[in-house]
Amino acid sequence: MRRWTRRQTLHHGVCLGAAGAVAPLVFKAATVRGTQANSRLQVALIGVGGRGRWFLETIPRMEDVVALCDVNERRLQEAFALWDERASQWENSPEPWQRRAAEVYRRHLKNRPRVYVDFRQMFSEMGTKIDAAVVAMPDHTHAVASAAAIRAGKHVFCEKPLTRTVHEARTLRHLARQFRVATAMGNQGTYTGPFRRALELIRNGTIGQVQEVYVWNDGGGADRDAPPQGDMPIPEGLHWDLWLGPAAWRPYHREWMNRNAWRDFGTGQLGNWASHTANLAFMALEVHTLWSTTVPAEQRIIRCYAEFARKNSLSFPRWEKISWEIPARGHWPPLTIQWLNGPAPGFEELVQPIVAEAPQNQRNLWHFAGTLIVGTKGKIHTTGHNAWFRLLPAESFRGVSCDQPETVPRSRGPEQDWLDACRGGPAAWSEFDYAAALNEFLMLGNIATQVEGPVEYDPLDMKVVNNPAADALLRSEYRAGWSL
Repeated sequence: MRRWTRRQTLHHGVCLGAAGAVAPLVFKAATVRGTQANSRLQVALIGVGGRGRWFLETIPRMEDVVALCDVNERRLQEAFALWDERASQWENSPEPWQRRAAEVYRRHLKNRPRVYVDFRQMFSEMGTKIDAAVVAMPDHTHAVASAAAIRAGKHVFCEKPLTRTVHEARTLRHLARQFRVATAMGNQGTYTGPFRRALELIRNGTIGQVQEVYVWNDGGGADRDAPPQGDMPIPEGLHWDLWLGPAAWRPYHREWMNRNAWRDFGTGQLGNWASHTANLAFMALEVHTLWSTTVPAEQRIIRCYAEFARKNSLSFPRWEKISWEIPARGHWPPLTIQWLNGPAPGFEELVQPIVAEAPQNQRNLWHFAGTLIVGTKGKIHTTGHNAWFRLLPAESFRGVSCDQPETVPRSRGPEQDWLDACRGGPAAWSEFDYAAALNEFLMLGNIATQVEGPVEYDPLDMKVVNNPAADALLRSEYRAGWSL
């Protein structure tokens, strides 16, 4: 399942549903500084290993990559090797797009982007030679890199999760508004036709009134007992101090780089997967409007409470069951969203009936991650990226295609929608104004698994109103030399 490709995940399947009118999705975005429509953007890629390889292949085919930045010099060398490999593979391809890509990669190899290990130096030295930046680093450095880019006046695409802490997300939202740049977070399901059609069906009442949502992932947490012991020689080419970034100093150990095992560096499955899986419900049911509501404080409090394997401030619990009680929003009634991760109580009872209906070759996919949105007239079940869905019971919703939206705008894809916004077009659906609220919401769950009792959060004031210990976890200390 974990080897399921991005193409398979984002383009798998259609469903049948019921149609109707739906109000368009509206985002309030400041006017952004645009780039001339016919000019190519000058883009910097920050992080070119792991997920960064996707952008290393994709962005040059859309715009000009003028800088590469990675704390591991080996990754920088591998970046050029990848372009050379693709160019050799595709230059005689029967596919026109591959031949065009080969030409693009050859051009970038001839006019090589400048390389850096420190994004701060990159922005200082290159100044106006960069229009936009893509951030695909470990979670704990998303905020500092994105903030540096925005303060330098650059448009920013940041991979999910947006940030590691609530305060970091709020800061990025504020900076994006202040500097009027185009932003987007990389939760790719948002940009698929089925996601947008499901949003319409929820908003137009096809499945009735929604008061319950279940989101799951079977991965669980690492639940480490102790930090890595001792220290190891730093691999040649790795700038360990820069990899640590704002996190507290510690000697190098390769286990630290398994970022999602450690709270200092990762966000667990809530950041890694719920950024995708919880997104449809959060957006369609307009939970994000609580971050801008004018209702009295007591009417906007989100109550989050958790059951978990054990309290662990170092690592993430082996299993967790987190519930968010969400107050009424406009015409939407109160709502409960529940997250089940790993072998949490009730996980199999929820998921197995759904998995039993899956084709044999998709059962691992359906078990691994998904969402169940429960309405009074029916249900919507999605897989982990919210990029495919079906309506339940199927016999009640026959006859209407669910593969493309009918009233809200279609997408040209996550990267292209962001690039269009950079040129003054409509804001990307996962722009930081929205993504910051989703990220804050999810990170409350990580806070709830570190404290006793419920966490009551005021999303407008960014404050936990009932628990000083939880409120302190909204922020983290930064090392000297690092700031937002």
